[in-house]
Amino acid sequence: MTMQSSDMLVGHRQRKADVRSDNQGQNAATAGPVDQERKAATRKPLRKTAMAKHVALIFSGLIMVFPFIWMLLGSMKSNDEIFSNPLDILPEHFYWENVIKTFQLAPFGLYIFNSFTVAFFTTLLVIINSAMFAYAITQLRFRSRTLLYLLVMACYMLPGAVTYIPSYIILAKMGLLDSHTGLIISSAASVFGVFYLRQVFLQIHPSLVEAARIDGASELKILWAIVLPQCKASITTLSLITFITEYNSYLWPNLVITTQQRALIATGIRQFFIAQGNYGLNWSQIMAASSIAVIPLLIIFMVCQKTILSGIADNGVKE
Repeated sequence: MTMQSSDMLVGHRQRKADVRSDNQGQNAATAGPVDQERKAATRKPLRKTAMAKHVALIFSGLIMVFPFIWMLLGSMKSNDEIFSNPLDILPEHFYWENVIKTFQLAPFGLYIFNSFTVAFFTTLLVIINSAMFAYAITQLRFRSRTLLYLLVMACYMLPGAVTYIPSYIILAKMGLLDSHTGLIISSAASVFGVFYLRQVFLQIHPSLVEAARIDGASELKILWAIVLPQCKASITTLSLITFITEYNSYLWPNLVITTQQRALIATGIRQFFIAQGNYGLNWSQIMAASSIAVIPLLIIFMVCQKTILSGIADNGVKE
């Protein structure tokens, strides 16, 4: 009797286990399509949102690029065609000789070379000065460093035109008027550069600097060998911003430079615009000159694009 009862109990338990496994299989079979439907339902709004974002970005990009494309293609039109139907982007006939005539009427190659020279050396000095100052107020410990930083940032609130008169007087006393050296020296310091690099240097962990000091490294070596290599993307971004600003600068170079052979590209385009009293009557050549001035900057931006975008995610070094 005991053997039979035990066999019956085991069989009853086995049947219960079989029923449970069948129910679980049915639940899994029914849950599979339901989960897939839920995932598909959640994917549809995400896809629509992503498509809407891409459409908005493409539309915004076209709005920003359209003026340059219109100017570039307008430089290959005749004046009559530009004013007859300005909304026609593609010209009926491509007048490639407009670019050649533009180079023949004014030394734009020399203007671009002058602008590149001044912008390059100014950017180099701005990076050096800003890096050293930002390192001093972030990694060194001394009294009134916060007050010093606030005084420098207070200068950022001053309009740039306010500094033109004292800067002009200083350059005149130094005998640096009508020279590229005067332009470079007068723009060698940047408050924005100090502010930007300070924010970047604050993200570098102090343990790196302290370890280098324990090893006997000087402050200058720590800056150039440890700190700056951690901020390559940010340095590249600041360099490009400074270079473009100096390359497109017009008012201050127009006050300092008086000789045509030393003129920068912005001043050269203005002189070409008012040459011989035309005051912009030949718009196709003016568009060609403007396109010539912008294309080098586009090439530089395309070359440095990946480094600049990586600077957005550059958060320094964390322990």
